[in-house]
Amino acid sequence: MKKFDYLVVGAGLYGCVFANEMKKKGKKCLVIDRRSHIGGNIYTEKIEGINVHVYGAHIFHTDDKAIWDYINNFAEFNNYINSPVAVYKDEIYNLPFNMNTFSRMWNIKTPEEAKRIIERQVEEAGIGTPANLEEQAISLVGRDVYQKLVKGYTEKQWGMECSKLPASIIKRLPLRFIYDNNYFSDRYQGIPIGGYTAIAEKMLEDVEVRTDTDYLKNRGELNSLADKIVYTGAIDEFYDYKYGTLGYRRVEFEQEILDVENYQGNAVVNYTAADIPYTRIIEHKHFEYGKGKKTVISREFPRSWKQGDEPYYPINDDESRKKFAKYKALGDSEKNVIFGGRLGEYKYYDMDDVIKSALDKAAEES
Repeated sequence: MKKFDYLVVGAGLYGCVFANEMKKKGKKCLVIDRRSHIGGNIYTEKIEGINVHVYGAHIFHTDDKAIWDYINNFAEFNNYINSPVAVYKDEIYNLPFNMNTFSRMWNIKTPEEAKRIIERQVEEAGIGTPANLEEQAISLVGRDVYQKLVKGYTEKQWGMECSKLPASIIKRLPLRFIYDNNYFSDRYQGIPIGGYTAIAEKMLEDVEVRTDTDYLKNRGELNSLADKIVYTGAIDEFYDYKYGTLGYRRVEFEQEILDVENYQGNAVVNYTAADIPYTRIIEHKHFEYGKGKKTVISREFPRSWKQGDEPYYPINDDESRKKFAKYKALGDSEKNVIFGGRLGEYKYYDMDDVIKSALDKAAEES
């Protein structure tokens, strides 16, 4: 008889939720992670009294009341509303694209004026069926919004010119003809008071956890400990890249402690000009309305990914989708391995999607 019912590879949100659910069912889980901490990419670390989102900004939002009620079992959330600001050269714009954005861009006041300008620019572009992301974006928002707020940011994010990216990446660019800077339309949103790491810790109470443990380097030994494996790492890496690597992007973070109370006046500021090498600066104290004398900022630099790097999000282009279909077929044939999460399922998940996927999978397990 094996020591554990489940070996959960990855102590990120999916692994934590799954282990917590199986614990409720009386099952024994061993959770491992090759990083030195739990929480995966939602990990927060207290620096100068500020809960720093070490792997980039994570703002919880959902329209699913059941998911909201679930996550509130592990933390109290504040009423933080994501209202990012975009900087283009010496101009500042509100996001998402709304009447504050349009008023600043064109010195107008009414929705009718904004709609007329956008419609005219779309018509002048004369684009039939968009052949690439650039044409798709212009056909949705017009040339001004595209040039100042989409083009440079997107090219930094993907590492390619917009004219060479597929149109399918941008299915829609929501335009709001109201004065509203709330980025998400979801009913429930906020930041956990005290940071996300505390959520992971509560989920993994009374669960054996081993950090600094690389599953793929110790696969045989670790497999012998449990009846089933829950794998939340990259599915192509699990299969030793049998069909080649899937497409990913990675992100580098440049963190700085500053001797000022308030550096940029907002938690999230995007830099949309192509000549600025980072995509955004996060000032972490504003997520929880911090009042301290110092502040911590993080600059985010999207980078190309190569085998051996930490993958952050799937590119999900046509070539990668075809490869993933092959890997998924392999995964589906496994009797004792469950693939889950952003990398295991090769999906660009929001946190609420990760939780739902883990809850659904846990419900399937007896």
